[in-house]
Amino acid sequence: MVLEYPVESESEGIKLRPEKMVVDKIYHCVYEDKIFLFYKDEQEFLHCYEVEDPLARKEISENPDQLESILRKYMESNYNTN
Repeated sequence: MVLEYPVESESEGIKLRPEKMVVDKIYHCVYEDKIFLFYKDEQEFLHCYEVEDPLARKEISENPDQLESILRKYMESNYNTN
């Protein structure tokens, strides 16, 4: 069974289907050369973030299947420098 990805980038904007999202799983979307991250928490609240780091954006665009490991790498490097 193939699950439909619950986040789509369209010409009018980003289309979300939170009912198809798995709790605490990160989904990404590229819209207008920006990368947005979405996830639904245990209370079914939807969270949205924009990836601002240009190196992270480039790496995510080139390797979307490695999204979580890329984010973890940038979080750890930012945490260790602050």
